Amino acid sequence: MLKSRLKDLEPAAGLWNLYRTGKARHAFHARDLAEARRWQRVTRKALSRQIGLDRIPKTTPKARKIGETDKKDYVREKIILRTGPKTLMPVYLLLPKGIPRPLPVVLAFHGHGYGVKDIVGLWEDGRERNIPDGYHKDFAVALCRAGFAVAAPEISCFGERQSSFSHLNTQIGQPIPTTCEHSAMLAFHLGISVVGLRVHDGMRLVDYLQARKDLDGSRVGAMGISGGGMHAFFSTCLDERIRACVISGYYSTFEDSLLAMSHCPCNFVPGLSEFGEMYDLAGLIAPRPMLVEAGDYDPIFPLRAVRASVSKARSVFEVFGARGRVLTDYFEGRHQISGSKAYGFLQKALASSHGA
Repeated sequence: MLKSRLKDLEPAAGLWNLYRTGKARHAFHARDLAEARRWQRVTRKALSRQIGLDRIPKTTPKARKIGETDKKDYVREKIILRTGPKTLMPVYLLLPKGIPRPLPVVLAFHGHGYGVKDIVGLWEDGRERNIPDGYHKDFAVALCRAGFAVAAPEISCFGERQSSFSHLNTQIGQPIPTTCEHSAMLAFHLGISVVGLRVHDGMRLVDYLQARKDLDGSRVGAMGISGGGMHAFFSTCLDERIRACVISGYYSTFEDSLLAMSHCPCNFVPGLSEFGEMYDLAGLIAPRPMLVEAGDYDPIFPLRAVRASVSKARSVFEVFGARGRVLTDYFEGRHQISGSKAYGFLQKALASSHGA
């Protein structure tokens, strides 16, 4: 009894008492296909508003190529894409040689680290590297060598898209936040979210890719690891032009991962509890195929929770007649890309120009 009373002193105890995902307004409870499709229409619009997409200024994407590198079996272009009136986004576009155009495209979303260079074969100082490194394993290069055009954006808050805090005086103790932390707090203050900023940027990137004649805009997939897995997940939920996704080192449950331990503030959206759990939101992806990668020693997205969430997502997909379209790659390892099934999965999913 005393232990219970002491637990009630913790702020989280009262908050967890409010955490009832099964009763969430937009949780998935559809029992047939017609009801499931109605849920999708309503919930996709509501999620778009919740992450702040309706408040983020839009613009027609304008691209400027600023560099090109011949890597023998592929070409790596660097472009600067305008995604908003005051927003620029660097993008690396990897184009394989010797494959007929137009090419299928995969959006490659990096996770936390030094930015997009870490997935396209570049060290943080910009020098070339020719062997995969780190938890990203240069997966954008691997995707390109699997036959895809790969669009790898510098995700908001990383690499060239970090904020300057030169106005702060560290000598008197003014603390310097990370760009993710500062952007998340500023976004929350404006009723937006970093999740919304990233989904918005991804949508503008797809707009640009669909305007290129050398790319097949009807065959677009997405793959991301960690924070990039978050990007791939929410982007696929909200952008129906993405036909298949690989979510690595992210898909789990909010309760057992993001809300159970320390995670970057860029992962959070105020009021997201109204949408239930990750497996409820997976209903916005159905019936498009989804592959979940998860390491058995991933410390921040526990495999037990991943397995349970996948099982529930399959039940959601079953209502759409697509239970078999939630696939998994459970591998021995920590928080990292696997790739053993991902590239073949995307090749199959994007094999033709017809919809899923």
